[in-house]
Amino acid sequence: VQLVESGGGLVQPGGSLRLSCTASGFTLDSYGIGWFRQAPGKEREGVSCVSPSDGTTYYADSIKGRFTISRDNAQNTVHLQMNNLKPDDTAVYYCATVQCVRLAVVALPKSYWGQGTQVTVSS
Repeated sequence: VQLVESGGGLVQPGGSLRLSCTASGFTLDSYGIGWFRQAPGKEREGVSCVSPSDGTTYYADSIKGRFTISRDNAQNTVHLQMNNLKPDDTAVYYCATVQCVRLAVVALPKSYWGQGTQVTVSS
């Protein structure tokens, strides 16, 4: 069982990146999937998630209107499209299996986690 993130990199302010979270060993569409980020010296922040059943999504205020989460069940992948990136978005981004509700993304004691992908927004 494994989650692998990809798509991170260096981008200028205002640019875009698309992160991908691909699962092996299990089917993603049976799980809530969330994205978290952690910048140096800061606490981990849950930024977005999508539920397994009714497609409920959650976005943190800090990224609302700029990021979009989506599922690609055929590829067993969840994407995070990030537009209009800002320097404050610089962090390591992780995906995980979660409980996703409208007001929060909740990591669980037995959540699966990926290894993280670095996103750096800088001119």
